[in-house]
Amino acid sequence: MNRLLLLLMWTSALAAPAGTLELHTRSRSSADPGAAPELKTVRWDPARTALILCDMWDDHWCKSAARRVGEMAGPLNAVVRDARARGLFIIHAPSSVTTFYEGTPQRERAKQAPYAPTPVPLSTQERWGTGWCWPDTPREPAMPVDDSDMGCDCAEKCTIREAWTRQIPAIEIAPEDAITDNGQETWNLLAERGITQVILAGVHLNMCVLGRPFAIRQQVRLGREVVLCRDLTDTMYNPEKAPRVSHFEGTDLVIGHVERFWCPTITSTDLTGRPPFRFRDDPRLSRAAD
Repeated sequence: MNRLLLLLMWTSALAAPAGTLELHTRSRSSADPGAAPELKTVRWDPARTALILCDMWDDHWCKSAARRVGEMAGPLNAVVRDARARGLFIIHAPSSVTTFYEGTPQRERAKQAPYAPTPVPLSTQERWGTGWCWPDTPREPAMPVDDSDMGCDCAEKCTIREAWTRQIPAIEIAPEDAITDNGQETWNLLAERGITQVILAGVHLNMCVLGRPFAIRQQVRLGREVVLCRDLTDTMYNPEKAPRVSHFEGTDLVIGHVERFWCPTITSTDLTGRPPFRFRDDPRLSRAAD
């Protein structure tokens, strides 16, 4: 992202009403793949906004995926700290390992939130230890990348195993946060606070950030306003598979899929005023974060 654009975004943020969260969203036409991205500025109330962190585990069966999560964790923690200070509600969602946090105030907060009925039924199918929202065939086509091999991009392919035990410690869990990987608990937490807007960050976009019961597909179906923080996500994609582009180009393609069929995206600059995060192994001058 160039300095002029950063300056314009920062100046625009200063012009917003005090306490307002100003987001610069990007979306794409599902009917015209060649159309230019649609850019909008929206203003959200921080008190009615949640930031949900998807599956930022302490380890991963794919060494490359684990390395990128470790690289992203520090910058994401800085974003979480800034978002919390601005009044956003933080939900940590390390799927299938929330038992690590049993008895903590943050886990109890999610379990004890008053039950709230959902406007549409939650997905009852299960995958990888939680509920799962499978692709919506009438709404979205197949993923633009082939992840049928589960997406390990290491030179020597890793063995699939359950490597994770908790959220990566580099991301701070504050006393006022919540911890859950459950769709109903997530809905209860949001309803209790009158939260209608959700920002998603974390991994992996072509799988869990779309499919988990607290994530994009479910939140959109429930009628929440949703945006993806596109510089703070990653995919499980092996460049040896179609369309045979680099790992980071594959992530860009999945971001484009989300922008066409599910929700707009933003960058972390909207929360911090700092340049967006970039993986150090991505040598391109132009990235999806720009």
